Amino acid sequence: MITYLYWFVVFALVAGALFGIGIKAQNWKAAIAIALVILVAGWGTYFFRLQQVFVKRYGGVMSISVPAGQHHLAATWKDDNLWIENYDPKTNTCTFSEYSKGNMLQGKVTITNCNPLIPQK
Repeated sequence: MITYLYWFVVFALVAGALFGIGIKAQNWKAAIAIALVILVAGWGTYFFRLQQVFVKRYGGVMSISVPAGQHHLAATWKDDNLWIENYDPKTNTCTFSEYSKGNMLQGKVTITNCNPLIPQK
């Protein structure tokens, strides 16, 4: 919910800039420039700072897909970074993957000969 509220505020600011500067002041170049700055700043702030904070602390929205051929085992938070554990039955390895803010500093830990007690077919 907080994620949708954030984007509503960003788009309301864009609409306000377009209406206030573009329509009322008749300065469309400045209105479009300011609207683009607001959009880029809003996107950058969300992607590099707020997305995982919203999800962890306030019930935001985030999607992660499990790679093809792997099985999801666990997920945990370390500070504001999400760690996902997946099992690859073809290589018999467990992989912990970090999803950090903005995907800038992603860690990866691989455990070989992992046996997560998943029934074999």
